[in-house]
Amino acid sequence: MSLAANIYGKAPVWLQNVFVSLYGLRWKSRRFGGVFATELQQYKEREKYTEAEWEGYTTHQLRMILLHAFNTVPYYRDKWTAKGITEEQLKSFTLSDIDLLPYLSKDDLRKNCKTTLLSEKRESGGSYFESSGTTGTPTSVLFSDAMHQRWSAAYEARVRNWAGIDNNMSRGMIGGRRVLPNADARPPYYRYNYFEKQIYFSAYHISPATVRNYVDALNKYKPDYMVGYAMSNYFLARFIQESGVQVPKMQAVITSSEKLTPDMRKVMEEVYSCKTYDGWSGVEACALVSECEYGSLHISPDVGLVEILNESGEPAKPGEYGEVVCTGFLNYDQPLIRYCIGDYMQVSDMECGCGRKMPLVQEITGRIEDVIIGRDGREMVRFHGIFVGIPAIIKGQIVQETLENIVINIVTDRPIAIEERETLIKRIYSQLGEVNVQIYEMKEIPCGNNGKFRAVISKVKRVNL
Repeated sequence: MSLAANIYGKAPVWLQNVFVSLYGLRWKSRRFGGVFATELQQYKEREKYTEAEWEGYTTHQLRMILLHAFNTVPYYRDKWTAKGITEEQLKSFTLSDIDLLPYLSKDDLRKNCKTTLLSEKRESGGSYFESSGTTGTPTSVLFSDAMHQRWSAAYEARVRNWAGIDNNMSRGMIGGRRVLPNADARPPYYRYNYFEKQIYFSAYHISPATVRNYVDALNKYKPDYMVGYAMSNYFLARFIQESGVQVPKMQAVITSSEKLTPDMRKVMEEVYSCKTYDGWSGVEACALVSECEYGSLHISPDVGLVEILNESGEPAKPGEYGEVVCTGFLNYDQPLIRYCIGDYMQVSDMECGCGRKMPLVQEITGRIEDVIIGRDGREMVRFHGIFVGIPAIIKGQIVQETLENIVINIVTDRPIAIEERETLIKRIYSQLGEVNVQIYEMKEIPCGNNGKFRAVISKVKRVNL
């Protein structure tokens, strides 16, 4: 645990709110300063593009990022030169030529994210952000200040604004940050970020026994919208509904990170009396899919080139499911080109009533994780933080055998130390309390019947209340 985290964990609630607010102030300046306003306006203007204009724009962006990668990123320069790809060839590259380039796997990113995948010419203010995606294993992605603002402008234009809200409005957030350090923490189960008018709810303490405290915060601060993990927002809404209490009407619920089902959407819309908007992206920030006001899921071509490929590596046809491969246009410090992000989508050939000529996705299918159920009824889906900071772990999986028994399966490039095993156990305790934990080091963790890796598996069935 870092010194800052240790100080935060021991501070009283009022002081933790001060820390959260100061962090929020810094975060707000980083995301919404600099080029944010200019980029936001450009995103909005591009929504009027015709199909031909989109093709011209994405072709130009593709050539720019490929030439930059060839000239300044050792990983791509070596890989592409070995395949006979030249700089002159990249200057006239078209969208149909993309399959000439090799894929970038998550393991490639994990191994090279801080070395050969970095550009030799980088923007200022770089910070690393970690993501595990569907493999359960962290990868690090470098964001410059300007890149963070470009990405924030895309999110503002295509997520918040399409939902009828903006970054100046108040919000309730359920995400992965540990605003309460321990599983057995006492209420309140949220902290308040004054400068962003944000209630940051704990994703790790949502249960029938705690729901009243979450409701108290909603009634006190009356956020304009809810945002964050789809499953956690659903759990909270369902517990609110089952408790029979009322909460203030909101303007929108925006979900991410897990698949949003019709039943989940229905519960949240009933509880908060507003529309729920689905979406997909990732910490890698190399693609964005978001729901417009007409309920359609659009790909944003100016964020990145999204390929949806079938088992043969060919573009999936309308109605067909395929693996998502992304080439990001925003991050020149650490370009992700033909990155296999590990998610699946269903292609659509429909046209949307909104009139935007941006490609449509019928369904986002690749983010379903099992729900871990605590002994007190709390339900959680996000466990990628268990493996952060233990570089020997290549792949990790959490399996809940019973309410009392958790199995951690790991694939490593060396035997993990006793201290690392203790860290894994302590992190499980911090989310679920003291349960029985077994750790197995394996040569490989088998995939499910559909060929997809499951980072979280629960064999415990929820008891209806």
